[in-house]
Amino acid sequence: MIKTEDCKPGIIYPCRWVYKLIGRDINLLQSAVREVLTDRTCSAVPSKSSKGGAYHCLDVEMTVRNEPDRLDCYEQFRRHPAVIMVL
Repeated sequence: MIKTEDCKPGIIYPCRWVYKLIGRDINLLQSAVREVLTDRTCSAVPSKSSKGGAYHCLDVEMTVRNEPDRLDCYEQFRRHPAVIMVL
């Protein structure tokens, strides 16, 4: 990353990016990844679960081509019914 004039970090594309998806069902989160990234190569690895097992995290690592691509994937994950939160 580089610093831009307005002190926000600049991202050099294409680059590897990780989205953390949080939801109640790990299988539905994995289905969401397949639905959103139909033609993309990625890794989707289960991460932490809440102590009681009510919430699960899935780390999705992929190459994003540019900022619109990165933001589009984020929005599609955010709108998916299986996803409670995207980080």
